[in-house]
Amino acid sequence: QVQLVESGGGLVQAGGSLRLSCAASGRTFSISAMGWFRQAPGKDREFVAGISRSGGRTAYADSVKGRFTISRDNAKNTVYLQMNSLKPEDTAVYYCAVDQIPFTNLVHTTYKEYEYWGQGTQVTASS
Repeated sequence: QVQLVESGGGLVQAGGSLRLSCAASGRTFSISAMGWFRQAPGKDREFVAGISRSGGRTAYADSVKGRFTISRDNAKNTVYLQMNSLKPEDTAVYYCAVDQIPFTNLVHTTYKEYEYWGQGTQVTASS
């Protein structure tokens, strides 16, 4: 089992920045891909960014490319999402997720590829 706890969400004016963190505990030695998703009210959960085990491979949704950066610190079992130039349409609950496929260095971009999920943290960008 892996437990995930997100932090760093909050209220920011449009154009501002936030940095989300997600700390993993439990069977962290088996964590491979890590990622961030978000869900706005009345909408489906959508992929935001993903990163491989090594950190050398990343993927982003078109809507956040050039504004958001995903990174990870494997020594701390933590994944980050640096969000710059926030827009009102970025407002959502943000969830981190991890997978446990050994001996891989993949990036996952779909909901079904992730096994464990955090509880979510609210991000609100006001206009």
